[in-house]
Amino acid sequence: MNQIEPHPIWIGHAGDGQAFRAIFDAGIRAIVQLSVEEPPIQPPRELIYQRYPLLDGEGNDRTMLRLAIDAVKGLIMAGIPTLVCCGAGMSRSPIISAAALSVAYQIDFEDALQKVLEHRPADISPALLHEIRATLIGEH
Repeated sequence: MNQIEPHPIWIGHAGDGQAFRAIFDAGIRAIVQLSVEEPPIQPPRELIYQRYPLLDGEGNDRTMLRLAIDAVKGLIMAGIPTLVCCGAGMSRSPIISAAALSVAYQIDFEDALQKVLEHRPADISPALLHEIRATLIGEH
């Protein structure tokens, strides 16, 4: 898992979401899981946990995308160190994190995505990217 400095947000894969010792060592207090194909994480009760079953491609409900973005944004704005994870940590986690940073700090989504991608390898689904852009545009 990698932190998107200076923000209280880490991006990881499914295994990172269950690496509770590393999560606690990093000071992370919340986990947001974004994968429909992964089983729900069973975190210790000390952690905040939210799950949004997103597809890594097209076919996501726009309301579900908006809820995931708003959840991560709210945790960022509250200063709660948060791990955002999905299957491989290379598409859903970076793109939802970038959208949340964009909304939270009122910065351009493309700039936020570029900043997020500086911190880790990625393989962003073009269909999911299109859905996120449409979701963000629909808010304005």
